[in-house]
Amino acid sequence: MKVIVQKFGGTSVATGQIRERVVHHIMRAMSEGYRPVVVVSAMGRDGDPYATDTLIKLALSVGGPPAGRELDLIMSCGEVISAVVMAQTLKSKGQPAVALTGGQAGIITDEYFGGAGILRVDPKRIWRELEEGKVPVIAGFQGVNESGDITTLGRGASDTTAAVLGVALGAELVEIYTDVDGIKTADPRLVPNAVTLSHVTYSEVVEMAHLGAKVIHPRAVEIAREGRLPLKVRSTLEDGPGTLITDRRPGGGIDKLKSDRPVVGVAHVPGRTQVRIDLTGCIGPVTVAGVFRALGDAGISIDMISVTPEQILFIIAADAAEQAEKVLRGLGLAPVITKGFTKVSIVGAGMHGVPGIMGRVATALTKAGVAIYQTTDSHANISCLVKEEGAAKAVAALHDEFGLQAMPAQ
Repeated sequence: MKVIVQKFGGTSVATGQIRERVVHHIMRAMSEGYRPVVVVSAMGRDGDPYATDTLIKLALSVGGPPAGRELDLIMSCGEVISAVVMAQTLKSKGQPAVALTGGQAGIITDEYFGGAGILRVDPKRIWRELEEGKVPVIAGFQGVNESGDITTLGRGASDTTAAVLGVALGAELVEIYTDVDGIKTADPRLVPNAVTLSHVTYSEVVEMAHLGAKVIHPRAVEIAREGRLPLKVRSTLEDGPGTLITDRRPGGGIDKLKSDRPVVGVAHVPGRTQVRIDLTGCIGPVTVAGVFRALGDAGISIDMISVTPEQILFIIAADAAEQAEKVLRGLGLAPVITKGFTKVSIVGAGMHGVPGIMGRVATALTKAGVAIYQTTDSHANISCLVKEEGAAKAVAALHDEFGLQAMPAQ
Protein backbone atom coordinates (compact mmCIF):
# COMPACT_ATOMS: atom_id res chain seq x y z
CA MET A 1 0.00 0.00 0.00
CA LYS A 2 1.47 3.36 -1.10
CA VAL A 3 0.69 5.86 1.67
CA ILE A 4 0.84 9.65 1.53
CA VAL A 5 0.21 11.94 4.52
CA GLN A 6 -1.45 15.25 3.67
CA LYS A 7 -1.59 17.99 6.31
CA PHE A 8 -3.93 20.96 5.89
CA GLY A 9 -3.56 24.09 8.02
CA GLY A 10 -6.29 26.12 9.65
CA THR A 11 -6.92 28.44 6.72
CA SER A 12 -7.12 25.41 4.42
CA VAL A 13 -10.19 24.03 6.21
CA ALA A 14 -11.84 27.29 7.31
CA THR A 15 -14.66 27.53 4.75
CA GLY A 16 -16.75 25.23 2.61
CA GLN A 17 -15.25 26.70 -0.55
CA ILE A 18 -11.67 26.04 0.44
CA ARG A 19 -12.54 22.57 1.77
CA GLU A 20 -13.53 21.76 -1.81
CA ARG A 21 -9.87 22.40 -2.68
CA VAL A 22 -8.82 20.02 0.10
CA VAL A 23 -11.05 17.33 -1.41
CA HIS A 24 -9.46 18.04 -4.79
CA HIS A 25 -5.95 17.42 -3.42
CA ILE A 26 -7.02 14.24 -1.63
CA MET A 27 -8.71 12.86 -4.76
CA ARG A 28 -5.70 13.80 -6.89
CA ALA A 29 -3.44 11.79 -4.59
CA MET A 30 -5.80 8.81 -4.86
CA SER A 31 -5.80 9.08 -8.66
CA GLU A 32 -2.00 8.86 -8.51
CA GLY A 33 -2.20 5.55 -6.65
CA TYR A 34 -1.71 6.84 -3.10
CA ARG A 35 -3.76 5.99 -0.02
CA PRO A 36 -4.09 9.35 1.78
CA VAL A 37 -3.92 9.87 5.52
CA VAL A 38 -5.10 13.41 6.27
CA VAL A 39 -4.06 15.60 9.23
CA VAL A 40 -5.93 18.84 9.95
CA SER A 41 -5.43 21.91 12.13
CA ALA A 42 -8.18 23.89 13.87
CA MET A 43 -10.32 25.90 11.48
CA GLY A 44 -9.35 29.51 10.88
CA ARG A 45 -7.29 31.87 13.00
CA ASP A 46 -7.71 33.87 16.20
CA GLY A 47 -11.24 35.27 16.32
CA ASP A 48 -12.79 32.47 14.32
CA PRO A 49 -15.19 30.32 16.42
CA TYR A 50 -13.14 27.10 16.53
CA ALA A 51 -9.59 28.49 16.31
CA THR A 52 -7.26 27.41 19.12
CA ASP A 53 -6.74 30.95 20.43
CA THR A 54 -10.51 31.50 20.54
CA LEU A 55 -10.98 28.33 22.60
CA ILE A 56 -8.22 29.41 25.00
CA LYS A 57 -9.94 32.77 25.52
CA LEU A 58 -13.20 30.95 26.21
CA ALA A 59 -11.54 28.85 28.91
CA LEU A 60 -9.90 31.90 30.48
CA SER A 61 -13.20 33.80 30.56
CA VAL A 62 -14.75 31.49 33.14
CA GLY A 63 -12.96 31.35 36.47
CA GLY A 64 -9.41 32.19 35.46
CA PRO A 65 -6.67 29.97 34.01
CA PRO A 66 -7.69 26.29 33.96
CA ALA A 67 -5.36 23.47 34.98
CA GLY A 68 -3.13 22.03 32.28
CA ARG A 69 -5.29 18.95 31.78
CA GLU A 70 -8.47 20.96 31.26
CA LEU A 71 -6.72 23.52 29.06
CA ASP A 72 -5.43 20.75 26.79
CA LEU A 73 -8.93 19.29 26.60
CA ILE A 74 -10.44 22.50 25.28
CA MET A 75 -7.44 23.32 23.08
CA SER A 76 -7.78 19.95 21.35
CA CYS A 77 -11.39 20.61 20.35
CA GLY A 78 -10.61 22.81 17.36
CA GLU A 79 -8.71 20.08 15.56
CA VAL A 80 -11.34 17.47 16.42
CA ILE A 81 -14.06 19.68 14.94
CA SER A 82 -11.96 20.15 11.79
CA ALA A 83 -11.45 16.39 11.47
CA VAL A 84 -15.17 15.67 11.74
CA VAL A 85 -16.12 18.41 9.26
CA MET A 86 -13.48 17.28 6.76
CA ALA A 87 -14.48 13.62 7.08
CA GLN A 88 -18.12 14.55 6.51
CA THR A 89 -17.12 16.62 3.49
CA LEU A 90 -15.37 13.61 1.96
CA LYS A 91 -18.36 11.37 2.68
CA SER A 92 -20.64 13.87 0.93
CA LYS A 93 -18.51 13.37 -2.18
CA GLY A 94 -18.91 9.60 -2.01
CA GLN A 95 -15.50 8.91 -0.45
CA PRO A 96 -15.64 6.87 2.79
CA ALA A 97 -13.75 8.63 5.58
CA VAL A 98 -13.37 8.50 9.35
CA ALA A 99 -12.41 11.23 11.84
CA LEU A 100 -9.89 10.25 14.51
CA THR A 101 -8.43 12.07 17.49
CA GLY A 102 -4.66 11.98 17.90
CA GLY A 103 -5.06 9.33 20.59
CA GLN A 104 -7.31 7.18 18.41
CA ALA A 105 -4.66 7.44 15.69
CA GLY A 106 -2.15 5.92 18.13
CA ILE A 107 -0.09 8.95 19.18
CA ILE A 108 1.11 8.26 22.73
CA THR A 109 2.78 11.09 24.66
CA ASP A 110 4.36 11.82 28.00
CA GLU A 111 2.46 13.47 30.86
CA TYR A 112 3.48 17.07 30.08
CA PHE A 113 0.39 19.14 29.29
CA GLY A 114 0.70 22.05 26.85
CA GLY A 115 3.79 20.75 25.10
CA ALA A 116 3.85 16.97 25.40
CA GLY A 117 6.58 14.88 23.86
CA ILE A 118 5.64 11.95 21.63
CA LEU A 119 6.76 8.63 23.10
CA ARG A 120 5.59 6.33 20.31
CA VAL A 121 3.02 5.89 17.56
CA ASP A 122 0.87 2.77 17.20
CA PRO A 123 -0.81 3.10 13.77
CA LYS A 124 -2.89 -0.12 13.88
CA ARG A 125 -6.19 1.79 13.82
CA ILE A 126 -5.06 3.84 10.82
CA TRP A 127 -4.06 0.70 8.91
CA ARG A 128 -7.43 -0.87 9.66
CA GLU A 129 -9.31 2.14 8.32
CA LEU A 130 -7.13 2.24 5.20
CA GLU A 131 -7.74 -1.46 4.55
CA GLU A 132 -11.48 -0.78 4.73
CA GLY A 133 -11.13 1.82 1.99
CA LYS A 134 -11.57 4.86 4.21
CA VAL A 135 -9.58 8.09 4.34
CA PRO A 136 -8.51 8.63 7.97
CA VAL A 137 -8.81 12.32 8.90
CA ILE A 138 -6.76 12.89 12.03
CA ALA A 139 -6.88 15.80 14.46
CA GLY A 140 -3.41 17.31 14.58
CA PHE A 141 -1.64 18.96 17.51
CA GLN A 142 -2.62 16.27 20.03
CA GLY A 143 -2.11 12.82 21.46
CA VAL A 144 -2.98 10.90 24.60
CA ASN A 145 -0.82 10.04 27.61
CA GLU A 146 -0.50 6.70 29.36
CA SER A 147 -3.30 7.71 31.76
CA GLY A 148 -5.71 8.28 28.89
CA ASP A 149 -5.70 12.09 29.15
CA ILE A 150 -5.64 14.20 25.99
CA THR A 151 -2.41 16.16 25.63
CA THR A 152 -1.40 18.88 23.18
CA LEU A 153 1.98 18.97 21.49
CA GLY A 154 2.73 22.71 21.36
CA ARG A 155 2.24 25.43 18.77
CA GLY A 156 2.64 24.36 15.16
CA ALA A 157 2.47 20.70 16.13
CA SER A 158 0.02 19.63 13.42
CA ASP A 159 3.09 19.61 11.15
CA THR A 160 4.77 17.39 13.74
CA THR A 161 1.73 15.10 13.82
CA ALA A 162 1.95 14.66 10.05
CA ALA A 163 5.67 13.90 10.19
CA VAL A 164 5.49 11.30 12.99
CA LEU A 165 2.56 9.57 11.30
CA GLY A 166 4.45 9.60 8.00
CA VAL A 167 7.43 7.89 9.61
CA ALA A 168 5.27 5.38 11.53
CA LEU A 169 3.31 4.45 8.39
CA GLY A 170 6.36 4.28 6.14
CA ALA A 171 4.75 6.91 3.91
CA GLU A 172 6.37 7.80 0.61
CA LEU A 173 5.73 11.52 1.11
CA VAL A 174 4.25 14.06 3.53
CA GLU A 175 2.58 17.07 1.94
CA ILE A 176 2.14 20.25 4.01
CA TYR A 177 -0.58 22.46 2.53
CA THR A 178 -0.60 26.17 3.40
CA ASP A 179 -1.76 29.49 1.99
CA VAL A 180 1.56 29.98 0.12
CA ASP A 181 2.86 27.99 -2.84
CA GLY A 182 6.05 26.75 -1.19
CA ILE A 183 9.18 28.03 0.50
CA LYS A 184 10.29 31.41 -0.81
CA THR A 185 13.78 32.84 -1.14
CA ALA A 186 12.58 35.71 1.10
CA ASP A 187 9.42 37.23 2.50
CA PRO A 188 7.58 38.48 -0.61
CA ARG A 189 6.19 41.38 1.42
CA LEU A 190 9.77 42.70 1.61
CA VAL A 191 11.10 41.29 -1.67
CA PRO A 192 8.45 41.26 -4.40
CA ASN A 193 10.72 39.30 -6.77
CA ALA A 194 11.27 36.46 -4.28
CA VAL A 195 10.81 33.08 -5.96
CA THR A 196 9.49 29.73 -4.79
CA LEU A 197 12.26 27.18 -4.34
CA SER A 198 11.74 23.87 -6.10
CA HIS A 199 14.03 21.81 -3.84
CA VAL A 200 15.84 22.47 -0.56
CA THR A 201 17.53 20.32 2.07
CA TYR A 202 16.26 19.46 5.54
CA SER A 203 19.07 21.45 7.16
CA GLU A 204 18.33 24.54 5.09
CA VAL A 205 14.63 24.48 5.98
CA VAL A 206 15.35 23.98 9.69
CA GLU A 207 17.70 26.97 9.61
CA MET A 208 15.15 29.10 7.74
CA ALA A 209 12.37 28.13 10.16
CA HIS A 210 14.45 28.98 13.23
CA LEU A 211 15.50 32.26 11.61
CA GLY A 212 12.03 33.57 10.86
CA ALA A 213 10.56 31.71 7.87
CA LYS A 214 7.48 30.13 9.46
CA VAL A 215 6.16 27.98 6.60
CA ILE A 216 6.81 24.65 8.34
CA HIS A 217 7.60 23.70 11.93
CA PRO A 218 11.31 22.85 12.40
CA ARG A 219 10.54 19.85 14.63
CA ALA A 220 8.52 18.29 11.82
CA VAL A 221 11.49 18.70 9.49
CA GLU A 222 13.85 17.14 12.04
CA ILE A 223 11.53 14.14 12.45
CA ALA A 224 11.32 13.73 8.68
CA ARG A 225 15.10 13.95 8.37
CA GLU A 226 15.59 11.26 11.02
CA GLY A 227 13.14 9.02 9.14
CA ARG A 228 14.50 9.95 5.68
CA LEU A 229 10.96 10.99 4.78
CA PRO A 230 10.49 13.49 1.92
CA LEU A 231 8.36 16.54 2.65
CA LYS A 232 6.62 18.83 0.20
CA VAL A 233 5.18 22.28 0.96
CA ARG A 234 2.29 23.15 -1.36
CA SER A 235 -0.54 25.65 -1.75
CA THR A 236 -4.10 24.59 -1.01
CA LEU A 237 -5.42 27.09 -3.54
CA GLU A 238 -3.16 26.13 -6.46
CA ASP A 239 -1.90 23.00 -8.19
CA GLY A 240 1.75 24.02 -8.43
CA PRO A 241 4.55 21.57 -7.60
CA GLY A 242 5.54 23.34 -4.36
CA THR A 243 8.88 22.89 -2.60
CA LEU A 244 10.37 19.42 -2.09
CA ILE A 245 12.48 18.91 1.06
CA THR A 246 14.96 16.01 1.18
CA ASP A 247 18.44 15.26 2.51
CA ARG A 248 20.15 16.66 -0.56
CA ARG A 249 19.36 18.64 -3.64
CA PRO A 250 19.48 16.86 -7.00
CA GLY A 251 22.62 17.05 -9.07
CA GLY A 252 25.47 16.68 -6.64
CA GLY A 253 26.89 16.79 -3.13
CA ILE A 254 28.37 19.54 -0.99
CA ASP A 255 30.89 20.66 -3.61
CA LYS A 256 28.03 21.27 -6.03
CA LEU A 257 26.16 23.23 -3.35
CA LYS A 258 29.17 25.45 -2.73
CA SER A 259 29.75 26.27 -6.37
CA ASP A 260 26.15 26.48 -7.53
CA ARG A 261 23.87 27.68 -4.73
CA PRO A 262 25.74 28.50 -1.51
CA VAL A 263 22.82 30.68 -0.35
CA VAL A 264 19.18 29.68 -0.87
CA GLY A 265 17.26 32.26 1.12
CA VAL A 266 17.10 35.33 3.34
CA ALA A 267 15.09 35.16 6.57
CA HIS A 268 14.37 37.78 9.19
CA VAL A 269 13.08 38.02 12.75
CA PRO A 270 11.75 41.44 13.81
CA GLY A 271 11.20 42.70 17.35
CA ARG A 272 14.66 41.99 18.75
CA THR A 273 16.31 43.82 21.66
CA GLN A 274 20.07 44.00 22.20
CA VAL A 275 21.48 43.58 25.71
CA ARG A 276 25.02 44.72 26.53
CA ILE A 277 26.62 43.97 29.91
CA ASP A 278 29.89 45.68 30.83
CA LEU A 279 31.90 43.31 33.03
CA THR A 280 34.78 45.68 33.78
CA GLY A 281 32.91 47.64 36.44
CA CYS A 282 31.11 44.75 38.11
CA ILE A 283 31.08 44.61 41.88
CA GLY A 284 31.36 41.10 43.25
CA PRO A 285 31.75 37.77 41.49
CA VAL A 286 29.68 37.58 38.31
CA THR A 287 30.16 34.68 35.91
CA VAL A 288 28.95 34.35 32.36
CA ALA A 289 27.35 31.03 33.29
CA GLY A 290 25.56 32.69 36.19
CA VAL A 291 24.12 35.38 33.93
CA PHE A 292 22.84 32.87 31.38
CA ARG A 293 21.50 30.54 34.06
CA ALA A 294 19.53 33.35 35.72
CA LEU A 295 18.00 34.38 32.41
CA GLY A 296 17.15 30.77 31.59
CA ASP A 297 15.52 30.27 34.98
CA ALA A 298 13.35 33.30 34.19
CA GLY A 299 12.26 31.70 30.90
CA ILE A 300 14.14 34.22 28.75
CA SER A 301 15.63 32.87 25.51
CA ILE A 302 18.85 34.52 24.32
CA ASP A 303 20.45 34.58 20.88
CA MET A 304 23.43 36.01 18.95
CA ILE A 305 25.68 35.60 21.99
CA SER A 306 29.10 37.27 22.09
CA VAL A 307 31.36 37.02 25.15
CA THR A 308 34.68 38.78 25.82
CA PRO A 309 36.52 39.43 29.09
CA GLU A 310 35.07 42.95 29.02
CA GLN A 311 31.44 42.41 28.03
CA ILE A 312 28.55 40.08 27.29
CA LEU A 313 26.40 40.87 24.27
CA PHE A 314 23.22 39.09 23.16
CA ILE A 315 19.70 39.66 21.87
CA ILE A 316 16.27 38.76 23.22
CA ALA A 317 12.66 39.19 22.14
CA ALA A 318 11.45 42.74 22.72
CA ASP A 319 8.65 41.61 25.04
CA ALA A 320 11.24 40.00 27.36
CA ALA A 321 13.28 43.18 27.83
CA GLU A 322 11.65 44.37 31.05
CA GLN A 323 11.96 40.98 32.74
CA ALA A 324 15.57 40.58 31.55
CA GLU A 325 16.54 43.97 32.98
CA LYS A 326 14.97 43.03 36.31
CA VAL A 327 16.89 39.73 36.43
CA LEU A 328 20.22 41.32 35.50
CA ARG A 329 19.89 44.18 37.96
CA GLY A 330 19.12 41.58 40.59
CA LEU A 331 22.61 40.20 39.91
CA GLY A 332 24.13 43.62 40.53
CA LEU A 333 24.63 44.34 36.83
CA ALA A 334 23.83 47.49 34.86
CA PRO A 335 22.72 46.25 31.44
CA VAL A 336 22.42 48.58 28.46
CA ILE A 337 19.20 47.59 26.71
CA THR A 338 18.49 48.85 23.20
CA LYS A 339 15.25 48.06 21.42
CA GLY A 340 14.28 48.28 17.76
CA PHE A 341 16.36 45.63 15.99
CA THR A 342 15.73 42.92 13.40
CA LYS A 343 17.83 39.80 12.90
CA VAL A 344 18.48 39.27 9.18
CA SER A 345 20.05 35.99 8.03
CA ILE A 346 21.25 34.32 4.86
CA VAL A 347 20.80 30.54 4.76
CA GLY A 348 22.45 27.83 2.69
CA ALA A 349 24.02 24.43 3.31
CA GLY A 350 26.66 25.24 0.70
CA MET A 351 28.13 28.34 2.35
CA HIS A 352 30.16 26.46 4.96
CA GLY A 353 33.86 26.97 4.31
CA VAL A 354 33.31 29.18 1.27
CA PRO A 355 35.59 32.23 1.55
CA GLY A 356 34.22 35.71 1.01
CA ILE A 357 30.58 35.16 1.99
CA MET A 358 30.77 37.43 5.05
CA GLY A 359 32.58 40.05 3.00
CA ARG A 360 29.80 40.03 0.43
CA VAL A 361 27.20 40.38 3.19
CA ALA A 362 28.97 43.35 4.76
CA THR A 363 29.54 45.04 1.40
CA ALA A 364 25.92 44.61 0.30
CA LEU A 365 24.55 46.04 3.54
CA THR A 366 27.00 48.94 3.51
CA LYS A 367 26.02 49.83 -0.06
CA ALA A 368 22.37 49.75 1.01
CA GLY A 369 23.12 52.15 3.86
CA VAL A 370 22.36 49.57 6.55
CA ALA A 371 24.58 49.46 9.65
CA ILE A 372 25.49 46.11 11.21
CA TYR A 373 25.35 46.04 15.02
CA GLN A 374 26.20 42.39 15.62
CA THR A 375 26.88 39.18 13.68
CA THR A 376 26.85 35.44 14.27
CA ASP A 377 27.29 32.48 11.98
CA SER A 378 26.98 28.70 11.80
CA HIS A 379 27.69 26.06 9.19
CA ALA A 380 24.52 27.03 7.30
CA ASN A 381 23.74 30.67 8.12
CA ILE A 382 25.15 34.12 8.70
CA SER A 383 23.04 36.51 10.77
CA CYS A 384 23.31 40.29 11.12
CA LEU A 385 21.55 42.51 13.62
CA VAL A 386 20.23 45.68 12.00
CA LYS A 387 17.88 48.47 12.99
CA GLU A 388 14.22 47.71 12.27
CA GLU A 389 13.89 50.67 9.93
CA GLY A 390 16.64 49.21 7.74
CA ALA A 391 15.42 45.60 7.77
CA ALA A 392 13.53 45.70 4.47
CA LYS A 393 16.52 47.26 2.70
CA ALA A 394 18.82 44.67 4.27
CA VAL A 395 16.72 41.70 3.16
CA ALA A 396 16.37 43.08 -0.37
CA ALA A 397 20.09 43.89 -0.62
CA LEU A 398 21.16 40.38 0.41
CA HIS A 399 18.56 38.81 -1.87
CA ASP A 400 20.04 40.76 -4.80
CA GLU A 401 23.67 40.19 -3.78
CA PHE A 402 23.31 36.40 -3.95
CA GLY A 403 21.13 36.41 -7.07
CA LEU A 404 18.22 34.70 -5.38
CA GLN A 405 15.70 36.20 -7.80
CA ALA A 406 17.29 33.93 -10.43
CA MET A 407 17.18 30.75 -8.31
CA PRO A 408 15.79 27.57 -9.93
CA ALA A 409 12.09 27.87 -9.19
CA GLN A 410 8.97 25.94 -10.00
